Amino acid sequence: MPLLVEGRRVRLPQSAGDLVRAHPPLEERARLLRGQSVQQVGPQGLLYVQQRELAVTSPKDGSISILGSDDATTCHIVVLRHTGNGATCLTHCDGTDTRAEVPLIMSSIKAFSDHAQCGRLEVHLVGGFSDDRQLSQKLTHQLLSEFDRQAEDIHLVTLCVTELNDREENENHFPVIHGIAVNIKTAEIYRASFPDRGPEEELRAARALTGGPMISIYDAKTEQLRIGPYSWMPFPHVDFWLQQDDKQILERTVSWKQGSALQKE
Repeated sequence: MPLLVEGRRVRLPQSAGDLVRAHPPLEERARLLRGQSVQQVGPQGLLYVQQRELAVTSPKDGSISILGSDDATTCHIVVLRHTGNGATCLTHCDGTDTRAEVPLIMSSIKAFSDHAQCGRLEVHLVGGFSDDRQLSQKLTHQLLSEFDRQAEDIHLVTLCVTELNDREENENHFPVIHGIAVNIKTAEIYRASFPDRGPEEELRAARALTGGPMISIYDAKTEQLRIGPYSWMPFPHVDFWLQQDDKQILERTVSWKQGSALQKE
């Protein structure tokens, strides 16, 4: 079934700007979200979701009341919620494998909502900006297209992405919103920052740096965080690279890529 806005089929492909102009309620919700002040969220009742992670739970959870994530630049934060039983999934997507990640998001929320007698699936997309490489635009298109391919009706409620989440300063572009939180009990979504990004922030970040796929990090039945096994290859000459400044790393990376391309030719 299609991706819907106000009960109408979303016409794809089109830019986020064109989409909200065709559906004024989306534009108004994006404006209201951008206009919020940023709330600092403490660790009590919080489950912080890192890049390429997802977490899902419901209002019955006795340990977690807030899901949140930040540090999104070109990345998008996705919230999928079932209005019948309040089951809520939050994930931090970076475009690594959107085609595989959206079905994972769907299956995680359906595990809670299969027995719901009423309600609907609502999705909220936040993040990205008008970056020069158009990574945000690409991810926005991927997410909208993949949700549109799912078997269930999915109602797009919030779209504050890419050009809708962009600010310009001295001819440079930056995202307005970097992080959001969702209150599992009330369904409120708001701008947020997180001084505490645990538990096990470094261990989880290391898994993402190895290039692993998106994973579910929380078992709502046992109310426990789960970090599965992962592996990585040794980084050659890491001591040398750690001593280089950003300019040197960029120049050497470009030279390496150009050399690799010539070898392939």
